[in-house]
Amino acid sequence: MDPVRKRPETTNTEPELSAFESSLKSNDTEEQIDIWFYRPIGYQIALFCAKIGLRPNPVTIISIFFGVAAGILFYYQELWINVIGMLLLVFANSLDSADGQLARMTNDKSRLGRILDGAAGDFWFIAIHIAICLRSMNEGWSAWIWVPGVLAGASHVVQSAMADYYRNVHLFFIKGTSGSELDNSRDLQAEYDNLSWKSDFGMKFIARTYLNYTKLQESFSPQLQKLLSLVREKYKTGLPKDLVTDFRAHNKPLMKYTNIVQFNTRVLFLFLWLFLDQSWIYFFFDMFVLNPILIYMIVNQEKVSRYFYQKILTEKTNEFQGV
Repeated sequence: MDPVRKRPETTNTEPELSAFESSLKSNDTEEQIDIWFYRPIGYQIALFCAKIGLRPNPVTIISIFFGVAAGILFYYQELWINVIGMLLLVFANSLDSADGQLARMTNDKSRLGRILDGAAGDFWFIAIHIAICLRSMNEGWSAWIWVPGVLAGASHVVQSAMADYYRNVHLFFIKGTSGSELDNSRDLQAEYDNLSWKSDFGMKFIARTYLNYTKLQESFSPQLQKLLSLVREKYKTGLPKDLVTDFRAHNKPLMKYTNIVQFNTRVLFLFLWLFLDQSWIYFFFDMFVLNPILIYMIVNQEKVSRYFYQKILTEKTNEFQGV
């Protein structure tokens, strides 16, 4: 083989690495398992989708079908069927990674895409919770198993919502509005009010659901809401570099907790319980292990928000007084 032909492959290595890195949100908010496993797979899927012209939203919808199918397979006690479900769930999450990477690669971002992306995981875990409840009843549990099943499901919704919110707040401070998907209920309420139930029924229903979701996030973070309101009022043309650096230093350590209550940790333990044929433990793991981590995350995020609110407010007062 002519050695000259190998040279273009070498020169393309750096641009390829740069393109992959640009498909990520931020190293601050990415989990190591995602960087090592899901993001590289998602990137290859995103490249393929871009090549055939498949947009991000259809990729998200396809992931919903794979994730729900995985949940259904967890109903059966045969381990080999469960393993197939595990593989389907891993592939569903790879697709979920790919849709965001594809959106960033092609600059094909939309509010509907963000809503679908958040809803995808909810569909997966609704199927998983229902399957485990039915499976447990087949194993001799009474209908009371639905109580921890529903409570764990509600816990999961709050955990995922707050982890997603805190990640976007972090991205807002270090990248600005262009690098974040941070929304607020005031703007969403105005968009919702402009839609008609008669002519925009589908979009108005989705807008209502997303508005409620955002209000839930805001209700758990009162100090953060005060900080964001002050920041938007004071820094209308962009955040000063020293504030970005300071916020990142204080807030970055909290990002590991947003990762713990998200997909990877809960799924690793879910797979463990399935291998042990004790799937019901997953509900109690969600409530009594992940919820305390959620509470710790919220309390510390509020402390960080309170610190920066007071700091910016003091600076604003000094500027007004000419100090």
